[in-house]
Amino acid sequence: MSETTTMAPPQLLAGGEPSLLTRAYYRLKPFIPLRLRWAIRRRHARNRIEATKEVWPIDPTAAVVPEDWKGWPEKKRFAFVVTHDVESAIGVQRVRPLAKLVKSHGLVSTFNFIPEGAYPDPVDARRWLQHTGFEVGVHDLKHDGRLYESRESFRRSAGRINGYLSRWNAVGFRSGFLLRELNWLHDLDASYDSSTFDTDPFEPQPEGSGTIFPFMVEREKGMEGAGYVELPYTLAQDSTLFLLLGEDSIDIWKRKLDWIAEHGGLALINIHPDFIDFSGRHSDGESYPCGRINELFDYLNSQYKGEFWNPLACDLAKWFKNSSQPPGLDSQPCDN
Repeated sequence: MSETTTMAPPQLLAGGEPSLLTRAYYRLKPFIPLRLRWAIRRRHARNRIEATKEVWPIDPTAAVVPEDWKGWPEKKRFAFVVTHDVESAIGVQRVRPLAKLVKSHGLVSTFNFIPEGAYPDPVDARRWLQHTGFEVGVHDLKHDGRLYESRESFRRSAGRINGYLSRWNAVGFRSGFLLRELNWLHDLDASYDSSTFDTDPFEPQPEGSGTIFPFMVEREKGMEGAGYVELPYTLAQDSTLFLLLGEDSIDIWKRKLDWIAEHGGLALINIHPDFIDFSGRHSDGESYPCGRINELFDYLNSQYKGEFWNPLACDLAKWFKNSSQPPGLDSQPCDN
């Protein structure tokens, strides 16, 4: 494991509010055809790969251990957390097959749903997931890239988001497109957020948190109440690997997972059901075969059996916030 040393606060490394250019793009986005949007993103990604090879997929400085780090529960070597952002009606249809796939490998995961997006509230899917031992979280509000347009509009949206957090018995949040202003998120009644990453130069707000460990985002001086836990994703998103970069193997996942395990960090992945082809066909540029998910989980269990902790994201956040009372390693849905 890396030596412990002083580092800049991760929330500062992760940057502030989205740029004016980013905001302008999301205003125009509804008028840009999907294929053209992907083409623009792929061209931009190709230009970024060479320039960022020293910090992606691995940023060596992200392995610095926080000063007060005490290690994972029961001396596990690292943590492995699985999350899913459900972004379309097709994604909702694939929730149960994906949950069953995750469970077949002895794992649990968190499904984040958009409250006012492209599909109605998936009440049955939410209830089934929570009854089955999975977690439900809130993914943005409308997923239109405009959540952070202004401080005042965010306050109004936060009130609606808090309503969904309460009704869904959810404690976790993730912004659409990983846009963020971490200090604004104190308006939410969420125990944790997962809108950051250690390193990902392909996102519209590319500043990383620079760490493979969870961290607290404390309230500003003079504000009442506790802060929230930030859980950065540290394994590349499936959409980035297979749809944006066109990878046809999980070698990048394996390499990064091995590195995180070596340094005792948090391996957190975001897998979208929307892009998984459960029919067994090959990747067509808009989806990829589910066999790649099976391969990742098989690799995890074969290489690191008994060495990792696989909590729900809410359980990890609860443990991190109150490490004197860690949850059991057999995670169950969290109590608010």
